Amino acid sequence: RLRKTVIKKKTKKKCASYISTKCLCPLSFTVFRHYSPLSVWMQTDLTVDKLLALENNKNSDVEKKEGRIDDLLRVTMFLHLFSLSFCVCVCVCVCVCVCQSKQEKMSCRDKSMQDRLRLGQFTTVRHGASFTEQWKDGYAFQNLIKQQERINADREEIERQRKLLGKRKPPSVAQIPPPSLEPNKRKIKSNGAENEECVVHRLSLAEYHEQEEIFKLRLGYLKKEEAEIQAELERLERVRNLHIRELKRVHNEDSSQFKDHPTLNDRYLLLHLLGRGGFSEVYKAFDLTEQRYVAVKIHQLNKNWREEKKANYHKHACREYRIHKELDHPRIVKLYDYFSLDTDSFCTVLEYCQGNDLDFYLKQHKLMSEKEARSIVMQIVNALKYLNEIRPPIIHYDLKPGNILLVNGTACGEIKITDFGLSKIMDDDSYNAADGMELTSQGAGTYWYLPPECFVVGKEPPKISNKVDVWSVGVIFYQSVYGKKPFGHNQSQQDIIQENTILKATEVQFPAKPVVTPEAKAFIRRCLAYRKEDRIDVHQLASDPFLLPHIRKSLNIHCGEVQVPVHFVIL
Repeated sequence: RLRKTVIKKKTKKKCASYISTKCLCPLSFTVFRHYSPLSVWMQTDLTVDKLLALENNKNSDVEKKEGRIDDLLRVTMFLHLFSLSFCVCVCVCVCVCVCQSKQEKMSCRDKSMQDRLRLGQFTTVRHGASFTEQWKDGYAFQNLIKQQERINADREEIERQRKLLGKRKPPSVAQIPPPSLEPNKRKIKSNGAENEECVVHRLSLAEYHEQEEIFKLRLGYLKKEEAEIQAELERLERVRNLHIRELKRVHNEDSSQFKDHPTLNDRYLLLHLLGRGGFSEVYKAFDLTEQRYVAVKIHQLNKNWREEKKANYHKHACREYRIHKELDHPRIVKLYDYFSLDTDSFCTVLEYCQGNDLDFYLKQHKLMSEKEARSIVMQIVNALKYLNEIRPPIIHYDLKPGNILLVNGTACGEIKITDFGLSKIMDDDSYNAADGMELTSQGAGTYWYLPPECFVVGKEPPKISNKVDVWSVGVIFYQSVYGKKPFGHNQSQQDIIQENTILKATEVQFPAKPVVTPEAKAFIRRCLAYRKEDRIDVHQLASDPFLLPHIRKSLNIHCGEVQVPVHFVIL
């Protein structure tokens, strides 16, 4: 209900002035209204003090907003300056990386040019109307070959002189004939006439032994010199392998479209080529965002492929990316990123490892000690155990020395597993614990490292499980300690298929040398059991006694005077 109030004239003027000049939102409260011609005014419950308080609050809110705006402007300016500074730092980083990469490229090419004369080079040879490249050894190999020829000639000469010395060997006392019985030794001329008597001058026993000792020492020295030359020749062959690899890498890098240090995806600065495969190139790159070195694998599809084949290849690569992206283990190479360049190429960004792979190491050194091979197998099994503990479990299916990276390039360091392109996911829909899962990609993979069940041909696809990786581990361990593959060593993949080499690999054979412990041989037999039902799985492999550090030294543990079997201690 409205109530009427008598207000002094001065007060009415003040209120009217306040409302007309100060009120910014007249709808926020009820103002005085001129209700009738009788100049009767109406008023709300707000007093002048309350209006002044509202004005002060509004002014303080405005000041706070203005303060916040100033703070945001300052932060925006700071971010802008920081962005400019970051761009400058990135530009400087790019310049430094590019300059360093160019210097390294120049140094590598200078060294390759110098090594061409010393180690050898590829030369173009004409055969009819075609030209082929042929390798020609450098002067270092030619000098060693000449030294070997000299040693062989000296050995033949010493052997000839030893035969002559044997004819002049003094006879024993019992073998000396009487002078009357000794036949006259005469030479016959060409006309049949007899010449003067030819007497064979025999040496004394002391002279014979003296000359014989000299020949033995000379032969021993030649043998030692030949061993040194052979060792130097093997060392030069390892260096030559590196030289040939570098020559091919430089040639591939010079013919690549990414040789001029492009920045892919506005983030990855390509530095130099690491290697080239069938449809991919791997570059060492620098991540400008994370400030770290990475390996960028550029997949380039054949432009002549049909769209269906391109889509299938891209789908296969995306599947590998999804599998690899979720893996996080110190023995598995990390996958950081994936992006497309154009319709025919895409990239995957991987963890960068400085060393070489196990395949290159075995080509250089032929084999390694049992302890070194065991250390590598332990790390591989550790990664396989992780792959079978995650959900859903994963079968690598392509374990081989080429997919095992040696972090520091030696056999006594850490390893990392890579290349999950053929991996199999053991999900609930496709995997059965009793039978395994169907092999849908039969024919893919590296045949020397696949078990017999992968080569069985029938009406239905063969069943596989993680025992495929166990077989691969056994082959890798065998090859590392013996320097050759257990099955199909000098055969091609086509020969393995045609001759059913793996299907006939019912039992593994061990050479006499190098010497390998019986425990290691038993471990290899457990991994290379022909029937998959008799072969251990990954979980059993991880707990194998040969790989346990406290069990491998002895089959018994001494507890005072009593010998306690190892398996009792474990239980």
